[in-house]
Amino acid sequence: VQLQASGGGLAQPGDSLKLSCSASGFTFNIYAMGWFRQAPGKERESVATISGSGSSTFYVDSVKGRFTISRDNPKNTVYLQMNNLQPEDTATYYCARSKKAFYLNKIPSEYTDWRQGTQVTVSS
Repeated sequence: VQLQASGGGLAQPGDSLKLSCSASGFTFNIYAMGWFRQAPGKERESVATISGSGSSTFYVDSVKGRFTISRDNPKNTVYLQMNNLQPEDTATYYCARSKKAFYLNKIPSEYTDWRQGTQVTVSS
């Protein structure tokens, strides 16, 4: 299984970034995918997850209304559109695959195939 996250960078408060995660090595459209983040000294937390079909999503309260998760199954890619970024969004962002097919898991322990993340830094 390969998961390649990209799109991070340096942003100012109020800016937008779009993260992408390209996947291979498994049947993409039957697994929920998730975006997670980890800031220095903090535990990894869920940001958003999306079902295999893309019809169901979950967001942590702190990003609701600002972030949008989506997926393009023919391209085996999941996205995270991040708008109105704030300094507290600064973290390394990871994408991961649900351990269970056909189920929208919500927490990091229910996901697998953790690979290198992409850094998002929000600072004025």
